[in-house]
Order: sequence, then C-alpha cells, then structure tokens
Amino acid sequence: MNKSIYYILSFILLLSFSCKSVRTITGGAGDLNMSSKAVIKENTKKRPDFKTLQAKLRINFNKNGKSQTNTVSFRAKKDEVLWMNAPFSVIRAMITPEKVGFYNKLDNTYFEGDFSYLSKLLGTELDFQKVQNLLLGDAIFNLNSGSYSTSIIDEAYVLQPKKQQLLFEIFFLIDPSLFKIKSQQISQPKEFRHLQIDYLSHQEVEKQILPENIKVIAVEGNEETIINLEFKSVALNEDLRFPFKIPSGFKKIELE
Repeated sequence: MNKSIYYILSFILLLSFSCKSVRTITGGAGDLNMSSKAVIKENTKKRPDFKTLQAKLRINFNKNGKSQTNTVSFRAKKDEVLWMNAPFSVIRAMITPEKVGFYNKLDNTYFEGDFSYLSKLLGTELDFQKVQNLLLGDAIFNLNSGSYSTSIIDEAYVLQPKKQQLLFEIFFLIDPSLFKIKSQQISQPKEFRHLQIDYLSHQEVEKQILPENIKVIAVEGNEETIINLEFKSVALNEDLRFPFKIPSGFKKIELE
C-alpha cells in the first residue's frame, strides 16, 4: 500500500472529539435486563451534537507486518466535510457527501472519486453518513430502522438483526452503563471479509461521551490491516476553514 493510499485510508477512518475540559471515562456495571428497543433508545440519546471540530490525531497503521505512525491535523463540519492535513501540508485530503479527494506533494499526484475503492477495501458499502457514524462512535447502520434481538456477552448488550442479511452479518456491542458502542462488526463469510471497529476508551466533552481511542481491524482473506487512532488537543464549535485545491500540474492516480 503506497503512501497516498495510506493517508486517504487513515483520513477516512478517523474522528473524535474533545474540548478544553476533557476526562477519560470508562464503562461499568449496568442494567442487563433491558429490551433491545430500550437499549437502542438510550444509545440514540448519546449521539454527539456539534457544528465543527478540530483535533490532533495520532495514527498507527499496520499492514502485513509493516507499521507507520503519524500525527495529522483534522477538521470536520458535521454532515458536510471531513478534512485532514499532514505536517507541512505535504498531504491534504477532504471528503464530502459527494466525493473523496486528496493530493500528495511528495510525488505530485492527486485523487478524486467516490467511495467505491474504500468500500471494496473494507468489505462493506460506504457513504459519507456511514463513515461519519463510524468515526463518531455511532452505529454505521441506523438501529432505529430495523428489528434487533438482544443477548448478553461479557457484561455488554449484543444487538443483531433478527434477520441477518443474505451476504453479510452485523453485530453491535453496547456498554450497559454508557450506552455507547463498544464494538461494531460486519462479516462477509463467503468473501472471507471482516470489518471490526472497537472503541477502546471514551472521553467526556461538554457533557457528551465521545471516542478517545479506536482500533479498526479489516480482514480480507489472509491479509489483515489494523489502524489505531488516538485523539488529542481537540476543540469544538470554532470557526474553521477547509481549504482544498489540487495544485496545477499534478497527475491523477487511479485506485484499483
């Protein structure tokens, strides 16, 4: 995986929130006798609410035994823009509901396209809303639009559709005290694909519970990609700019 693909994948898979007053919080014992509808209702109440955010984001990327670690600047305008800038602006990326784009000053290349490449890479169909939900610690599928059964594993609620999809299976683990997602998993057994997003810790930001550390595991066949994300120095609801203009003379690359 070249550096361009590394940065755009890292960009798509990150987001978290904070403010000047932040504290790490952990889940604990909770009521394990609630119905699936009640659990989903409580989880919905915990959805984060903000206009903009900015953060320093530490990314550790590991694939086939090769590891890279970088810290990038991240900005977001909810439901509209996700933006990333690497040190010295050598890599800049932006995603909107319409498209994904980035450019790389290290080799004078750029990319503009849709979500098809990343969908193929992670083994599930992606769009802006699903990516945003994933990064916010929300379910990538709307829990309120389906019918779910509930079980208990390791002192956490496990929600799964009463009727799983034909080509893939979905599971959500929800903390019984925070009512935030601990893990969400999508499997395509016939394709030997598995996507797992674990929310290892959360933080309280302006009375909201938001991700602090996320671990993403994407498996396809015998290949495994692991991305660990740590979010620091974050501010909410400030006036932000999202500059993105592909320099002239850059060569367009195709991501197969």
